[in-house]
Amino acid sequence: MASALLPGKPTPLGAKWDGTGVNFAIYSEYATAVELCLFDESGAEAEKYRLEERTAFVWHGYLPGIQPGRRYGYRVYGPWEPEKGLRFNPAKLLVDPYAQAICDKVDWQQSIFPYRFGGEDADLQKDDGDSAPGAPKSVVVNPYFDWDQDRPLRTPLVDSIIYETHVRGFSIANPEIPEALRGTYAAIASPASIRHFKRLGITAVELMPVHQYIQDSHLVEKGLSNYWGYNTLGYFAPEGRYCSSGDGGHQVSEFKAMVKTLHREGIEVILDVVYNHTAEGNHLGPMLSFKGIDNLTYYRTLPDNPRYYMDYTGTGNSLNVRHPQVLKLIMDSLRYWVLEMHVDGFRFDLAATLARELHDVDRLSGFFDIIHQDPTLADVKLIAEPWDVGEGGYQVGNFPILWAEWNGKYRDTVRRYWKGDDGQLSDLGYRLTGSSDLYQHDGRRPYASINFVTAHDGFTLRDLVSYDNKHNEANGEDNQDGTNDNYSWNMGAEGPTDNSDILHARERQIRNFLATLLLSQGVPMISGGDEMGRTQNGNNNAYSQDNETSWYDWTRTDEKEALIDFTAELIRLRRDHPNLRRRKFFQDRGIHNVEGSDIAWYSTSGKELGADAWNAGWMRSVGMMLNGKTLNICDDQGNPVADNSFLLLLNAHYEPVDFHLPSAPGGGAWVVTLNTDHIDTPFKSGPTRKKLRLEGRSLMLLCEHEAQKAAAL
Repeated sequence: MASALLPGKPTPLGAKWDGTGVNFAIYSEYATAVELCLFDESGAEAEKYRLEERTAFVWHGYLPGIQPGRRYGYRVYGPWEPEKGLRFNPAKLLVDPYAQAICDKVDWQQSIFPYRFGGEDADLQKDDGDSAPGAPKSVVVNPYFDWDQDRPLRTPLVDSIIYETHVRGFSIANPEIPEALRGTYAAIASPASIRHFKRLGITAVELMPVHQYIQDSHLVEKGLSNYWGYNTLGYFAPEGRYCSSGDGGHQVSEFKAMVKTLHREGIEVILDVVYNHTAEGNHLGPMLSFKGIDNLTYYRTLPDNPRYYMDYTGTGNSLNVRHPQVLKLIMDSLRYWVLEMHVDGFRFDLAATLARELHDVDRLSGFFDIIHQDPTLADVKLIAEPWDVGEGGYQVGNFPILWAEWNGKYRDTVRRYWKGDDGQLSDLGYRLTGSSDLYQHDGRRPYASINFVTAHDGFTLRDLVSYDNKHNEANGEDNQDGTNDNYSWNMGAEGPTDNSDILHARERQIRNFLATLLLSQGVPMISGGDEMGRTQNGNNNAYSQDNETSWYDWTRTDEKEALIDFTAELIRLRRDHPNLRRRKFFQDRGIHNVEGSDIAWYSTSGKELGADAWNAGWMRSVGMMLNGKTLNICDDQGNPVADNSFLLLLNAHYEPVDFHLPSAPGGGAWVVTLNTDHIDTPFKSGPTRKKLRLEGRSLMLLCEHEAQKAAAL
């Protein structure tokens, strides 16, 4: 052992470079010894240091002279008693849980597994093979970066338009981006990407996982890959494969530069984070980090048999969020990405898992308590995917205040409605108006509802209206993977049969979904690529398809340009009219006094909808009036704000209907603003008569104008 190691400090955890050296600190409650290993540029293990200092279960030491870019890892000593949940094996090199950069791929050889293969109880037999040659390494990083005047944008959630996308898939095939940058953080911040984001008018990109993750062995064996990245190895390290300069530590500065550029253009960055499980899998999985550092601390094990793991995610393990150190890990990670990386919010994958104190999902769990008390997170966006795969895991509407949620009920209802299913009208009313049935009872606002029709998981919007069944054959699982999507649109006997009519119907249905999404109260989330008709050829579970199946096709066509323009105009319409993105739920005051009502509902006769009509299973056509005179908000100077009133007409029946128009609340005239049946000119304005023909499966938006202005159109 060399003698240069100094005692160092127990905080902060991780490897912190101060300009002259590095302080190393790692938590392990049950370890008997910890060894720091340094690697040279060739990947050979060059130096070892025993961390003799231990403070409150943190092993620490300081090494002068160490520079950014140095690779390191740990070997942790302790009992090998898997039946008790203790799996220490110093032959296995371990990634620092607090590493801010990670390099090298996993080599799926037996050496990275802590046990010997073969036999029913294989995981009980310790393997002494050195894993370092095939294991990822932690990297010391330079924390200094010139942020200049960068500040949090703090775009109000109510004003947000979220664009979910994948760092690599978004740009890898874009010919307008230099080839060396495609598929990277730098590409997201490139002029071509910025032009697209600005053309659309989105306010935030929600990036699918960028925490360092690994490739699953079963996918590698099939020649596939974990494209989505929900297989986290390091919660502080940006994925090195998305860096144009490689994974030697530059991924940190390139990520920061991306955020800085997007902020300069008024675009926030939201991260899809996976704190519910890690890449180490179940008791038969590899030993890469947490499992060998402190298995019982970091993972939920079965109370009566800690050899095995609790699994609420379907991936083999669940993080033990009941333990203070795991809560600290999550909070330190969140704070790091906010304070050091300047991100603006988080979408928590399978967030119900994080709320499980014992077994049941608990709204008052320690995870929520500690987040709500943290001032760093007070102004960032917190979005839950409010379910997991465990019993009682579907928790849409049940997350606490300060949280927004992916509203799965919105997705399901809107799909069923436009498919033409019976009995959707009552539920549709809630979804169009911000889902007050889910979020009003605890004082939350409409913007607690993150509305979406499609997301990365499932059909793209183009495929949703084109396929009746999934086509996941390329995943190598005999098309058995992925959910059976019951909401895909089958035209069947009631739909068009001529090819040109079918194509028109599909284009109209795409526009129906986009218009419904962007005209609903709540926060719209667009699945990236839907605005240009992206297809996965019917694959609704493309997690393993790092190829043209998932990549965005940037080939210019008139159809794509028209759809992009359509989406952008919808976003502009929403942005320009606060009546379309209200901060409070509708009060529905005085249903028979339209001028004083926030909202009114109409049948095709032009009469207000009666109570019985809401539950009429056959009814598929409805009008929704939004009164622009009742916003009850003020501008920055305290002056009351008014807006145009709107009448939204929806017809999910396959046949056209005649809609008799009600009087406009301000005494003006209704003017057609949008008609999804007009594929070429959907936003062509024009005056209306007392009765309109609403084509089958189409949508119209009418705006109230003063009578004389309307007549001039």
